[in-house]
Amino acid sequence: MLNIDINKLEIKSQDKTLLDISFNISDSTALIGQSGSGKSLTLKALLNLLPNTLTCEKKINSNFDLDFNSIGFIPQNPFTSLSPMTKIHKQFFCSYEKKEEVLKLVDLDISILDKFPNQLSGGQIQRVIIAIALSKDIKFLLLDEPTTALDIENKTNIIKLINDLIQRFNILVLFVTHDIDSIKDICKNIVIIKDGIIIEQGNTKEILNNPYQTYTKTLINSTFKNKDFRK
Repeated sequence: MLNIDINKLEIKSQDKTLLDISFNISDSTALIGQSGSGKSLTLKALLNLLPNTLTCEKKINSNFDLDFNSIGFIPQNPFTSLSPMTKIHKQFFCSYEKKEEVLKLVDLDISILDKFPNQLSGGQIQRVIIAIALSKDIKFLLLDEPTTALDIENKTNIIKLINDLIQRFNILVLFVTHDIDSIKDICKNIVIIKDGIIIEQGNTKEILNNPYQTYTKTLINSTFKNKDFRK
């Protein structure tokens, strides 16, 4: 069984507290909140990517080592995630056999290795990024709105692919997104964050069917056309 217990994750800018949260990831978990709620700060803290202007206190317990080889990251915009002047095969850091293996997992032909990113569709690029993550022996996958830049068909296919891979490899997931519909069949647990504080968390289906906080109800009922709920 894989488990990450974030006992404390506190981020400050000078004397101002931007984030102060604690939660457990014992299964696939979604982190939901409007723009400025603290979702991106959480991801950056877990990836050790915070700027020097911020101070971060972390108390995290895990039953596996949280390091470069155990964490995979799928960013929000696939079109800016790969070097545009580098062929795909040079963007992997593994053997040819491993590249072939992970490309099959994401339903891509091996011939794609000789192409540049601008020769691929958005859905193909996102699959390449997932394949790169899988080329390591990851146990924890961070997803930063991985379907935002995709059309409906590619979004549906990527969500299905991610769900299949999670089940197949028993990977822990923290899925950050504005799109609650995309996580309802993937994430068993949900964490609602507002202004750097968790206001509601628990089983996804229970909270979606019977939210307690007014803020949570607004997020669920929103059509997300308002840009404040899309980041």
